[in-house]
Amino acid sequence: MSAAPVRLLVVGAGQRGTWYSRLAVRTGRAEIVAVAEADPARRAAFASEFGIPAELTFAGWEQLGHGSRLAEAAIVATQDAMHEGPAVLLAGQGYHLLLEKPMAPEEDAARRIAAAVTEAGVIAAVCHVLRYTPYTAALKGLLDAGRIGRLVSMQHLEPVGWWHQAHSFVRGNWRSAAVSSPMLLAKACHDIDWLLYLAGEPVRRVSSFGGLAHFRADQRPEGAGDRCLDCAIEPECPYSAPKLYFPLAKAPQERAAGEPVGWPLSVVSAEGTPQSVREALEHGQYGRCVYACDNDVVDHQVVSMELAGGGTVSLTMTAFTPLEHRKTRLFGTHGFIDGDGHALRVVDFRTGADETIDVAAPRPGDHSDGDANLVAAFVGAVAANDGGLLRSDVHTSLAGHLVVWAAEKARLDGTVEAL
Repeated sequence: MSAAPVRLLVVGAGQRGTWYSRLAVRTGRAEIVAVAEADPARRAAFASEFGIPAELTFAGWEQLGHGSRLAEAAIVATQDAMHEGPAVLLAGQGYHLLLEKPMAPEEDAARRIAAAVTEAGVIAAVCHVLRYTPYTAALKGLLDAGRIGRLVSMQHLEPVGWWHQAHSFVRGNWRSAAVSSPMLLAKACHDIDWLLYLAGEPVRRVSSFGGLAHFRADQRPEGAGDRCLDCAIEPECPYSAPKLYFPLAKAPQERAAGEPVGWPLSVVSAEGTPQSVREALEHGQYGRCVYACDNDVVDHQVVSMELAGGGTVSLTMTAFTPLEHRKTRLFGTHGFIDGDGHALRVVDFRTGADETIDVAAPRPGDHSDGDANLVAAFVGAVAANDGGLLRSDVHTSLAGHLVVWAAEKARLDGTVEAL
């Protein structure tokens, strides 16, 4: 006799909340039974997709504070600044939590979430999906097996991508540190968490440099308009919204039955038709000139970390790249590893052996199976009531976030921060 599926409540039915929900259902071990989403159109679309009755659809997470628990676990995928309220409430009601990263934009809020989870004794995982890829498993296995001796230093590149920066961090919802969170937290807390996972030890000191070099008014080319559709130099601009979004638009008859509008177009227009995209670019935030937006997050940053054992880690995050997999070099006493997200080159100083291990074909849309593997691990942990089936807990995630906040303080104040 098969076990009953894990019931999931979803708070925040945007891109990530919907994606995690689909992955949970695909495991065959979970069902989506309720949703809380402020946007009526998103709420209706989500309820329709997952067959949720009207009485279990809510306009806000605050409505969940009344009545009995609706599910065993909850996915919290609201905007960054809106995580604390539902996470603390639901943990207190006994829900196990899958919480989108970052935990919260500010340290105090993240600590309150961690404290609520501890007090309630529930399972909680932050969506640091990079821990769950086959690539990570292979790399971690090489390090743990001592293939390059003792790990001494790491060099890591987070290539944000020129158009991704423009879409998400100049025109999009993560453009403002005050409204969302600092760029390092919004985009690269993944990377900090992942590097600490590989290192297997905490950070002792951190410094950081960076800023907003390009996407600002004083870099605006002569003749640029306030909107791409009204801009004389738009055809020459690498950040052109029409060049990014129009090729992705489809008329209704061109879209297969049940085919969703994919990211990044779905953020611009739910319909994804040429006309709806044009209207969005004429009037909405995604049609603005990248030199005339209200953005303030950095477009490049470097972070230097000293580990508790004396090793060092450097992270470079930059907008001015293609959107590719992260690239990492790991230097050990007996060899080094060069990784590009799907293959690992391992060189042994002792034998001269030079081996390339192909792990998996790159699939950026799912973080190379990391999203699916994380969701499956969470569903399995809830079903077994065993948080040990996860590769990190909320306190591990908090430790990584503390490094991010220290790095931001170091960048802003020109200091070296001790943890």
